[in-house]
Amino acid sequence: MAVETLKVSATSNPNSVAGAIASIVRANREVEIQAIGAGAVNQGVKAIAVARGYLAPNGIDICCIPAFSDIEIEGTQRTAVKLMIKLR
Repeated sequence: MAVETLKVSATSNPNSVAGAIASIVRANREVEIQAIGAGAVNQGVKAIAVARGYLAPNGIDICCIPAFSDIEIEGTQRTAVKLMIKLR
């Protein structure tokens, strides 16, 4: 199963991210949200909550598994929060 990664920032619109999550899940793919910083994690979690609302009328339920991920941005090592979204 293909895993799609969405990068979320503190200024991301949760409704837009939720729409992307719902679209990917409906296509039977897993989604991973990558967020760096508290604001970005907050927007990512909000988007997952909204996406559950988008998917529920179709009988689709998702769950979120949080994890840490070490990534490199412009030569600097950073720790990101990875929110893995799977069908429940």
